[in-house]
Amino acid sequence: MAVEILMPALSPTMEEGTLAKWLVKEGDAVKSGQILAEIETDKATMEFEAVDEGVVGKLLIAEGTAGVKVNTPIAVLLEDGEDASSVAAQPSSATPAAAKSDAKASDERPVAAPAPAAPVSGGARVFASPLARRIARDKGLDLTKVAGSGPHGRIVRADVEGAVPLAAPVVATTVAAATVAAKPAIAAMPAGMAAETVMKMYADRQYDEIPLDGMRRTIAARLTEAKQTIPHFYLRRSVRLDALMAFRETLNKQLEGRGIKLSVNDFIIKACAMALQAVPNANAVWAGDRILRLKPSDVAVAVAIEGGLFTPVLRDADKKSLSALSAEMKDLAGRAKTKKLAPHEYQGGSFAISNLGMMGIENFDAVINPPHGSILAVGAGLKQPVVLADGTLGVATVMSMTLSVDHRVIDGALGAEFLKAVIDALENPMVMLA
Repeated sequence: MAVEILMPALSPTMEEGTLAKWLVKEGDAVKSGQILAEIETDKATMEFEAVDEGVVGKLLIAEGTAGVKVNTPIAVLLEDGEDASSVAAQPSSATPAAAKSDAKASDERPVAAPAPAAPVSGGARVFASPLARRIARDKGLDLTKVAGSGPHGRIVRADVEGAVPLAAPVVATTVAAATVAAKPAIAAMPAGMAAETVMKMYADRQYDEIPLDGMRRTIAARLTEAKQTIPHFYLRRSVRLDALMAFRETLNKQLEGRGIKLSVNDFIIKACAMALQAVPNANAVWAGDRILRLKPSDVAVAVAIEGGLFTPVLRDADKKSLSALSAEMKDLAGRAKTKKLAPHEYQGGSFAISNLGMMGIENFDAVINPPHGSILAVGAGLKQPVVLADGTLGVATVMSMTLSVDHRVIDGALGAEFLKAVIDALENPMVMLA
């Protein structure tokens, strides 16, 4: 039986993508794990692998097509012995919206719930992918007792990998129903003005209408979610940079022969990574109904690109030297600007840094990137009059920093302790070499 290949969700935030390039053509035989196409997500261009094996019967979406919704059929895969003429005879699968609904319903089934018997065509054949049949054979499963979640009830790999012997379905169904019934009603979030309403307001004015690309849609959705659902509070402090600037100048002269030039941002990354270790309770993320406290210092750093931004993550930043952090940050930032980062390179971390100081911004409040517990907004270092240790007036380079904190994860005193640890490292930069 022909199987529809659906547009995959290649990142947690992906709702639609561009089918950039087909790497197979109609009539090609493919195996499980073979690369079928290159797909542009909201963040990067990624390869899409085949789940089943068979023959490409028809390519439903032309390469270069943008705005293809997740779960939209993009190709048809035939089993051995089928021909392309059978594709037209196949009834169309559910709409993408229905497919999403079915997938959600499948995800909400209790793990221990038994799989009801799959429909058998004429009592003679169970529709299953070759890979699913092979796994079922190895596990000794009876495919007539497994429900298929693929198109038209077809059994796929996930169905047989999670299949369990028949048990008491009524109990599981009752538990699931009770769980759903126990969920309180959630009020809908307030929505902004509709596009038509806004356009009517400016009907007598000239303007250019700019459609949102995938990245801008994702940024809009996530930042709206962040400001509506995260209880932000803000902690502000200033740091004197004179000792760091002198130390940086000395290091850069010594490293010049190796082609290494450390930036102030490199020191900030290192200081924050060390502070996450010094104040481990601040190294945490919000996970819906619990807090996850991380062991490593994985620091995300905002990188501006045309049309949006990335937050590549420097993993185990506390264990890396300043020169290693500098080289890694340059590599990640360079690939971010060409959208060549893999998802694992911009997902994760517990904390982020957003530095607008190099653009002359003196101070600002950054929006937390969920599920992070905090984000540090870094302003410009400016010459300012200060009171010196001996009580006299002097001039120092002072930089403003604002820590935006998720109050569900980090309380005020804990946030203050973390910010103090960051400043202590920046004002005593030699400790970063220890």
